Amino acid sequence: MGIIRHPDQRVAVLIDTQNLYHSAKNLYKAKVNFGNVVKAAVGDRKLIRALSYVVNTESGEEAPFFEALEKVGIEIKTKDLQIFFGGAKKADWDVGLAIDAIKLAHKVDAIILASGDGDFIPLVEYVKSQGCQVEVITFGRSASGRLREVVDDFIDLDEDPHEFLIGYRNHRPRSNGPRKQMKHIVGTDTDHL
Repeated sequence: MGIIRHPDQRVAVLIDTQNLYHSAKNLYKAKVNFGNVVKAAVGDRKLIRALSYVVNTESGEEAPFFEALEKVGIEIKTKDLQIFFGGAKKADWDVGLAIDAIKLAHKVDAIILASGDGDFIPLVEYVKSQGCQVEVITFGRSASGRLREVVDDFIDLDEDPHEFLIGYRNHRPRSNGPRKQMKHIVGTDTDHL
């Protein structure tokens, strides 16, 4: 099925906040600009709902983050962090996000998942079987390859990290290999290359 995008298309964006947060932190040591992620996902279409699935921690330090999401028009769905006997912690929104996607599938033309989690493959297949287009926007380097295959469209945030990250600095590793050899051979400074 080819991707369909037009201004009258109604879309919902469901954000697996933990997934994007940890991908950005691990890949780039930066934070996600969720507002820009939603803008890129929606394009010129009609945004019906943008939902972010988040976890309340014991300290409550996430409150400013929640406020920032709400300021850019993203609805917050919260769940308390579960702490089990022995200290194990769990904070998982996968089932809640899946239920919302199924409920919204008959109200919108496209569901856009902001996640690279392969656990959503059965959800994608089901929602598509109901006639709803399913797209994913996430960091391609941390996304499930199979998830990329089953969705109608995939937007790779890795293609323009400056657009989607806060505090990202593109530090290119300096190679002493070819440039050093070139300086020696040519006898000039090639650091500007």
